[in-house]
This record gives sequence, C-alpha cells and structure tokens, in this order.
Amino acid sequence: MSSTNPAPAAEQAPAAELAPEQAAVAAPEATEAADAAEAVPAAPVAPAAPARTEPSTAATAARLAELFPALFTGAPKPLKLRIQADIQERAPGEFSKTALSAFLRRLTGATSYLVAVSRGKQRFDLDGQPAGELSEEHRQVATDELTRRRANQQARREQEEAGRRERFSLLRDFETTKLTTANFCALKGIAPEALDGLLAQARTEAAEEAARPRRPDDARRDGRRDGPRDGPRGGQGPRGAAGQGPRRDGAPRREGGDAPAGERRGPGGRPDRRGPPRG
Repeated sequence: MSSTNPAPAAEQAPAAELAPEQAAVAAPEATEAADAAEAVPAAPVAPAAPARTEPSTAATAARLAELFPALFTGAPKPLKLRIQADIQERAPGEFSKTALSAFLRRLTGATSYLVAVSRGKQRFDLDGQPAGELSEEHRQVATDELTRRRANQQARREQEEAGRRERFSLLRDFETTKLTTANFCALKGIAPEALDGLLAQARTEAAEEAARPRRPDDARRDGRRDGPRDGPRGGQGPRGAAGQGPRRDGAPRREGGDAPAGERRGPGGRPDRRGPPRG
C-alpha cells in the first residue's frame, strides 16, 4: 500500500489566510508604539492662529493692475497658460492661492473675456507680450459658451415680455369686467391676495411704456408708419383738385384758380389757347 506524505502546511494554506499572520506580526509593533505614546506626557496644545482674511476680488484685481498693468488693465486679453504660477513667482507672498483662484475664475468667466478668447489668436504673459497661440479648441469652447449665454438671455427677455403682456391683459380685463373680485380671480386662475400686486405692477409697466421714447424700429415692429401715409410733402398742402386750398397771400382764389391778367381759362381751369372770340 502506497502512502502519500502530507503536503507541508504552508503549501496547503491559501494565500488569503496569510493576512492574519501578517496582522499578528504587526500587532506587537502597534502595541509597543501605543504603549510608548502613553508613556510620553502630552505636549501642550498651541493656540490656533487667527484665520487669514482674504482680500475681495476687487482688491485683488486692483493690486494685479498695479503690479502688471500691461495684462490686467484695458480690454481683457487671453491669459497665458499657468499664469497663476507666474504671478506667484513674480510677486511672492503678495497673493494667496485662494484669492488668485477666485479672481481668475471671475475674470475668465466674464463675457468680455470669452469674447476676447473667441476672437483672439494669441495668449499674453504678465508683461503683455504674446505667450503662445490660442488653440482652435479653446476658441470653440468660448464661442459655444457665448452662444449658450445669448440663448439664455434671449429666453429670459422673451419670458419677461410675455409676463408684461399677460399683466397688461389682466389689467385691461379687470378694468372692464363686471364680475366680483373673487369671481374674476377664479376666472383668471390667480389667488385673490396676488391680484393687487399684479395690477400695481401692470400699471407701473404701462406708465413706463408710455413714457419710453418711441424709436422708428418700434413703429415698424408694431406695423405702424412713422407718419400719415398721405401727409404734407415738401411744405405743400394736401393733394386735391387744382386751385383748392387757401392762397399764401390770404386772398381768396377765383373760380378755376388764379390766372395772370388777361389770360382766359377754359373748363377745368386750363388756359384757353384759342384766342379771343370772333365778332
């Protein structure tokens, strides 16, 4: 009968079972470290330093304009990549990372800066000198963001205009209705307590609209002309039959209109060219 020698325990144990052994080996070291820590008296806790007050974004912008006027004054310029590190190197200790990050987020998120990036070709360093080309990808990102903002602005404008029209219609209907206030609110689907505020806002907006100077494009948009279609032209009176309208010297016109002395007029006020009648 053949006998098989059992494999050593180390070969039969799975690898995962070695972790407790490793933990057991590490445990005495951890215990000794903990005992040593308890034997050393605790050091006194130093008082916390007062929190640093960060300057405002406007103050940071003003200081940067003083230090680097070629870049941070005038119209926005596309900034050199990693400009924050350049600022810290040129003005060490002048700005905290928090203050610079807040300023740069505000600057690079401004619409005027995005316009500069979308139209620019170069980036600029702290001395206002070209410091690398603007990639097409970065220009496209700025252009897309500008398009999104214009669309949002247009949507808000249209929403505000629709609200003004609705309030004006509400005011007009309220001033002509014979319903009670409660029934009117129920018909319009608004809360009675909100009615007075809406009407007051509509009256204010109507007064502002009436006081606003009219522009030619407003008249064309509303389908109206700037003046009457058949109004006076060139200082002359309205068109009509020949010889009508007051004379400029105030004297009344004769039948058939004024004619030079000795000139005969035919029917309709036209000069008679046939000469004197024969006897």
